[in-house]
Amino acid sequence: MGLLQGRRALVCGSSQGIGRAVAEQFARSGAEIVLLARDAGRLDAVVKLLDRGNDQNHRFVRADFADPDALKRILAAQLPEIGAIQILLNNTGGPPGGPIRDAGTDEFLDAFSKHLLCNQILVQAVLEGMKRGGFGRIINIVSTSVKAPIPGLGVSNTVRGAVASWAKTLAGELGPFGITVNNILPGYTETARLTSIIERKAQEMNRTPAEVAKQLIASIPLGRFARPEEIANAAEFLASDRASYITGVNLPVDGGRLDCL
Repeated sequence: MGLLQGRRALVCGSSQGIGRAVAEQFARSGAEIVLLARDAGRLDAVVKLLDRGNDQNHRFVRADFADPDALKRILAAQLPEIGAIQILLNNTGGPPGGPIRDAGTDEFLDAFSKHLLCNQILVQAVLEGMKRGGFGRIINIVSTSVKAPIPGLGVSNTVRGAVASWAKTLAGELGPFGITVNNILPGYTETARLTSIIERKAQEMNRTPAEVAKQLIASIPLGRFARPEEIANAAEFLASDRASYITGVNLPVDGGRLDCL
């Protein structure tokens, strides 16, 4: 029996990258998966992949975090039919890079909306079901910038810190209901976002992407980028009964890159 057998997990940003890896790992561990992202075609493809060789009832909800009000309406309409969610994985693509001094107020508002406001909407949508069941796992994919700002990601650094403080506050409020709230802080991970960051840095520095990638890897004690499934392994543990006494923490999964504890 898998660690998540009998649980239902709502996994955001699950059409690609870390979110997809988490959905696949949760399904292998026995959970029923509800995918959430904006690309119906990609979501359908992932559902078909998850459905292979098992009788779980995986499905998807299409929503765009660029429209929080629409997200709220979609969840209100579809979640009652789906049933109670025991595990929520909040995850969405990071804001565009660039120095904070050049960022417009609209960039901060957009990032704050997609990350913090949508996280809040999702938690409120699943909270009563978690309370009734006396069990809940809320896991947020954030960033190591929570502990140390990443140069060139000004808006992201700012908003990620807000998400971390929101989660810590929520952990204190929800603990009495048997609900844990934790943040995973991925380091450099082999995703489309990392590729775009490397390409932007290469252009700014007049270097090749390979040279920039080598420079980034040199800052990682384990000497390589993370694979998305390695982030998923940490999420699986935090979602399981084995993590029942862990809440309100920021867990770096970064190959040792952070200099701070």
